[in-house]
Amino acid sequence: MTIFAAASMAGAIEAAARDFESKGGAPVRVVLAASSTLARQIARGAPADLYLSANRAWMDHLAHGDGIEPDSRVDLVGNRLVLIAPMGRPFDIEIVPGFALVEALGSGRLAMGDPDHVPAGIYAKDVLTRLEIWAAVAPKAAFAADVRGALVLVERGEAAAGIVYASDAAENPGVSVVARFPAALHAPIVYPLAIVRGRATPAVIAFHHYLQGDVARGLFLARGFSGPAGAG
Repeated sequence: MTIFAAASMAGAIEAAARDFESKGGAPVRVVLAASSTLARQIARGAPADLYLSANRAWMDHLAHGDGIEPDSRVDLVGNRLVLIAPMGRPFDIEIVPGFALVEALGSGRLAMGDPDHVPAGIYAKDVLTRLEIWAAVAPKAAFAADVRGALVLVERGEAAAGIVYASDAAENPGVSVVARFPAALHAPIVYPLAIVRGRATPAVIAFHHYLQGDVARGLFLARGFSGPAGAG
């Protein structure tokens, strides 16, 4: 079977798929990309059995087009938004309204997902707008096709800082977390899971159930995700 999953789920969903297989489950193929890209591909008939989005809006997009099995939709995990910098490079800053992010960046760039379609970028723009610095920061932003792309820019030192999910930072020793953005500054970061319309085979249903179980939850939590009730 094939699961289309948000890029920020890479390590966690791949670990879950391998564990599921090791316990006798059917083979799982994981396809990773931006949630928007995956949703559009599924809407055009791409052969996905399950969809795991990084936000509710793209799952809604599929649901409105009758693209998922409605009873299968669940909020699987949550996440947090953090400010990161390359490991070993000082970046001392406190997140408060109007904080001096532009000055801290100096001649460097701020890596983030493209706010036109990447959920992490949408959340980041929302946060910076509420902190009243988006207009100043936008010219220095380096937009990536997905949140993993933003992470790589920071890891390689091609960006002075970046805004990614806490789970991304937790899995990458090449970056350090400078600060965590207050959850109240953006909509809850929730990852909904659903079976694609017409794909509810016994094997797919089994994996869908497995992802909601305690073992998979432990794999997600170990990689920086939170429970959906505490999302954001």
